[in-house]
Amino acid sequence: MTPQRPTALIADDEPLLRDALQRLLAQAWPELEVIAQARNGREAVDKFEAQQPDICFLDVHMPGMTGVEAARHIGRRAHLVFVTAFDQYAVQAFAQGVLDYLVKPVEPSRLAETVARLQERLRASQPAANTEALLQQLATNLQRGSAPASLRWIRASVGQTVRLIPVEDIDFLRSDEKYTLVAWRDEEGQSREAVIRTPLKELATQLDPEQFAQVHRSVVVSLKAISHVTRGENETADIHLKGREDVLPVSRSYLHLFRQM
Repeated sequence: MTPQRPTALIADDEPLLRDALQRLLAQAWPELEVIAQARNGREAVDKFEAQQPDICFLDVHMPGMTGVEAARHIGRRAHLVFVTAFDQYAVQAFAQGVLDYLVKPVEPSRLAETVARLQERLRASQPAANTEALLQQLATNLQRGSAPASLRWIRASVGQTVRLIPVEDIDFLRSDEKYTLVAWRDEEGQSREAVIRTPLKELATQLDPEQFAQVHRSVVVSLKAISHVTRGENETADIHLKGREDVLPVSRSYLHLFRQM
């Protein structure tokens, strides 16, 4: 008799990130069958009830019902793995192995560790951990709007090297289809650029709003890097930067940020 393949659900409001995690899982755990994808917590709960997967990979931050709230509905009926862009969700219980978590962008080595733990639990027919108290705590923190700690640096590949770019050195971020362009100043004050895979939408939520402003659906700018702003036609504007030739667009929906210019 062929042993039944383990099954999983992936919930994330970003379809590209869902697909990326599914590809990584296919490499790390070929026997695992992803039987459902969900765009939000409510859909995750509905698809879990319909298909009863063994494992649920849940993004912590999703519109409407969060991944934490969805996890509370699922309870001990599945093994839970949280996916988060924010390290501060790696609370003590995570470190103690009560809850599994992955930090975006998901690294294959970290995923391999998580897969090994899940495989061992399934082999031992070990029930999912009783995490109700911790999930209640996390859900309460999210409802209170506890802001994640601001991003301090961004990791980017530049040629054959990996650079850790301090956020305070960044002039702007601009989305480019599946990627994000990071423009910053190096130690000598020279303008540099790199392309990373993390979506701008994900980065924007981690930046200090006192230092950065989203001025277009595809552009986030450092306020200290702005030289001046010029008004354009049709309720738009252009941002000119200190020491850079780049001109960044301000769309109509963000023009209110510069009303007093």
